Amino acid sequence: MTKKAHISGADARGYGRLAVDATLGLTRLVETLHHNILRRPGILGVATDAPTRGITGFVYKSIRGVTRVVGGGLDVVLAQLAKLFEDAAPSPQREAVVAALNGVFGDHLAATGNPLAIPMRLRRDGQALTLTRGGLRQAIPHATGKVLVLAHGLCMNDLRWRRHGHDHGAALAADAGYTPVYLHYNSGLHVAANGAEFADRIEALLRAWPVPVEELTIIAHSAGGLVARSACQHAAIARQRWLRRLHTMVFLGTPHFGAPLERGGGWVDTLLGASPYTTAFARLGKLRSAGITDLRHGSVLDEHARQAGGATPGSARHTLALPPHVRCYAIAASLAPKSAKLATRLLGDGLVPLPSALGQHKDARRSLAIPADRLCIAYGTGHLDLLDRAAVYAQIRRWLVAAPD
Repeated sequence: MTKKAHISGADARGYGRLAVDATLGLTRLVETLHHNILRRPGILGVATDAPTRGITGFVYKSIRGVTRVVGGGLDVVLAQLAKLFEDAAPSPQREAVVAALNGVFGDHLAATGNPLAIPMRLRRDGQALTLTRGGLRQAIPHATGKVLVLAHGLCMNDLRWRRHGHDHGAALAADAGYTPVYLHYNSGLHVAANGAEFADRIEALLRAWPVPVEELTIIAHSAGGLVARSACQHAAIARQRWLRRLHTMVFLGTPHFGAPLERGGGWVDTLLGASPYTTAFARLGKLRSAGITDLRHGSVLDEHARQAGGATPGSARHTLALPPHVRCYAIAASLAPKSAKLATRLLGDGLVPLPSALGQHKDARRSLAIPADRLCIAYGTGHLDLLDRAAVYAQIRRWLVAAPD
């Protein structure tokens, strides 16, 4: 039996680099705070990010220099130690921690070449698939023509589709003959970047699929639904063949029009940046990844993300329409029971409000216009409960099995 490791040698290098980055960032934060206090501006005066000068500046510069030297030496040592962990398979606990780190700091990890950054892959049972006909035939000897791709949400990974002993993909394989494949990706990158790469991966997957493809279905949870929608747009522009094969998409708790918690984070950034005495701390709030900030308004394309940077929740922005030939379904969750007051039920699953998850907007021109018979609300259900509730799976199965061609 292959031994499981909660941390690999590459992980140790990655954590070491993160520690160095954090030290450099904290030093810069303290220097900014120090400089603004020395300037004695008014409470709402103009802040500065300029470095300190003289002896004070020399001290901060020395701290940064020593930190970089120590970090470089640590990286060399850990690179040698990494060889001791090469034979150990990652444990589910390790995968969960790394997925969470990627969700929060994924863009920084990727930009700095940190080994903790997750490369996008299509996997089964936690193992990356080789997207060649021979590789797929070996990994999936009993593949069917009904291809099911499942896309996870923010701070999660493909192994999290199995929850409390249930996996929608495995269940649909047993009940309806689908062959599930699971997307594994760095959820801290911009949705548009992940969408473009996801589209390319699906194109390669179908090109190498070992049997004729009859239909392609995508089930996406949370932010994974935004990535799937972005992938469709990329495929349309690039004229990729897989989009014509796409038959159905099922969204589970996808924040099509954003998540209030992220918008709240944006207001905190603004408030902290209003005074030179707190502007340094605004950087802490901005540490959240591009993937998280894309949730502010459900940004799907690059231009959406650029607009969202200065947009308010009520600003009019373009909405990416769903592919017209694809049967799209949405399941929203509400923590409240069905008997609760309407206002309480609309709060949603704790992360995503009902209208956002259902693709409904107060401006009818921006609504996704998913037909009412393709919408479902799971009451008394949380955001993660969408992954394993029997009623949720039963609804998915009814839609997929009963859906006409």
